[in-house]
This record gives sequence, C-alpha cells and structure tokens, in this order.
Amino acid sequence: MKNYENVVVFNHPLIRHKIAILRDEKTSMKEFRELVEEITTLMTYESLKDGVQTTEIEVKTPLETCKQMVVSDNSIAIIPILRAGLGMVNGIHVLFPSARVGHIGMYRNEETLMPETYYCKLPDGIEDKLVMVVDPMLATGGSACDAVQLLKDKGCKYIKFMAIIAAPEGLSKLAETHPDIDIYVSTLDRGLNENGYILPGLGDAGDRLFGTK
Repeated sequence: MKNYENVVVFNHPLIRHKIAILRDEKTSMKEFRELVEEITTLMTYESLKDGVQTTEIEVKTPLETCKQMVVSDNSIAIIPILRAGLGMVNGIHVLFPSARVGHIGMYRNEETLMPETYYCKLPDGIEDKLVMVVDPMLATGGSACDAVQLLKDKGCKYIKFMAIIAAPEGLSKLAETHPDIDIYVSTLDRGLNENGYILPGLGDAGDRLFGTK
C-alpha cells in the first residue's frame, strides 16, 4: 500500500501487545471491551496532540499564581459509527470527559457490502468542534467514507478518524476519498476475504463487544 500523508499507523509495543490479546478467540467479552477502551486511550493521546482548542486560565499554586493552558469546554465531539464504535467512546472520555457524543448508525448490506445509514444524531454546534469519528474496524472503507461525508455535509471542518484494525483496501479508500482528514489506525492487516472481513482481523468487533452472534 502506498504511503499517505494523512495516515498514521501506530507501531507502539504496548498497543501491539494489547492487540495480540484482542485477536485471540478465547479472550472474554469483558476483557475484549476493556482492551478496546485501553487501546483507544493510547491512540487518543497521540492523535490529539494537535488540533485541540485550548484556553488560557489562571491557576493559584501553593506558592504563586501562574497561567496555564486547558482544553476548551465543549470543543470536542466523539462520533462512534454504530454499533461497534460505541466500544471506543469511553477510551476517549478518559482523557476528555466533557466531550460531546453523537451517533451515526450504519449497517453493511451483506449482498452489496455497501453501507446503509439508518440513524444520525449529532451534538449542537458540531460544525465548530474537533470531531473524532471512531470505529474499531476499517474494512472496505465504505461506512467510514460515508460517515465522514455526512459530517462534512453538516458543516464539520475539523475531522479525525480512528480505527484499531484496518485493511489496506479500506485505508486507501478513506485516505483518497477524504485527503483533508487525519486517519489513525493501530494495526494494518493483510487484507479482506471474499466476504469483506479483515484478515487476520479479530472477527466481528460488535459481536465480541456486546456478546451477540
């Protein structure tokens, strides 16, 4: 796969360690959910090192008063792509507890493999926020591209996308369709099978997060 200026693939040993456990079919639902949140927090720390709105405040220490920078209130929105994206929300809230949360509901048509939108609820004033779109799996890229375009149509100008595992096909599609957004993934896998699932992947992230089949 070619290199894209707007794509960051993490290569951190701690993330690799957690993904190894995440892939294991014997990993319990509880541990799977915790790992998704932990990996998301690690990714968020790095992916939000720039682009975050800050405000200067005055703080009184035990010795003197000084000026410090803090994240501006109501400046970040988290948009999980339902349903698996819900598993990543708490991982961002650990670092940004005041971030607003919207939802975009999509499902994949099993015949065409194309995404179809069935729900969209976004925070007020989202067009002025830094928007974090999250989905654990970036497979064909269809849902991610459509979700980002939906947000652009709503006026969003500052968008970042995070996925834990990506296939080259989906990553290339998203990077080329939306070259103006930053894309962060923890691991780039080998590719897709005939049914559009990532290999080696980790199975269906939504099923493993919520205990469904």
